[in-house]
Amino acid sequence: MADEKDQKQGQINIELSEEVAQGEYSNLAIITHSTAEFIVDFVSMMPGTPKAKVKSRIILTPQHAKRLLKALNENVRKFESQHGEIADVEQSGVAPFPMNFGGPTGEA
Repeated sequence: MADEKDQKQGQINIELSEEVAQGEYSNLAIITHSTAEFIVDFVSMMPGTPKAKVKSRIILTPQHAKRLLKALNENVRKFESQHGEIADVEQSGVAPFPMNFGGPTGEA
């Protein structure tokens, strides 16, 4: 009985609304930081469009950013052990996509 109570106290009830469960597509992440936080902006860039929108911004403490890095590393390792190595753009032989996706370019 005590073990069951301790187990329930250690659990977190996390709710996921239908809207959030749909997710947001992102093909670019911009990461900035200060002494107090890491800011990750997830962006969706579309071909031929000179403008891109930040779809989501996540603000993390440095400690949580490091935990996220470890969790991503572990999940990529597990994915690659099941599905093979994920090729970096540089390794794949495909030229990196231009930041403008073929749309207009700015000139100075």
